[in-house]
Amino acid sequence: QVQLVESGGGLVQPGGSLRLSCAASGFTFIFSSYAMSWYRQAPGKERELVAHSTIFGGTNYADSVKGRFTISRDNAKNTVYLQMNSLKPDDTAVYYCNAVRSGVVNWGQGTQVTVSS
Repeated sequence: QVQLVESGGGLVQPGGSLRLSCAASGFTFIFSSYAMSWYRQAPGKERELVAHSTIFGGTNYADSVKGRFTISRDNAKNTVYLQMNSLKPDDTAVYYCNAVRSGVVNWGQGTQVTVSS
């Protein structure tokens, strides 16, 4: 049973930082063979890709978070992270972890991030 468990969300003031974690378990194949991503969904909006980590070590980011967010992964710990700096109210959303291999997509349950003064 594949499980992705996000943590690290919360309430933060504009300009602040948060680090999200996504712990993976139950994968059929080794963690490093999965492309890992972070998505987010704000109220009334569609879910959008925030950051992506390829199996070859490459990363991609949404234009709205470039230079502020960093995705990283620790394959030994089966964990992917999202370091979020210089947070803005527009970053408020539920953040979801996503793992993909051979067209099979797995999602976590999400963690709420609220940026507000």
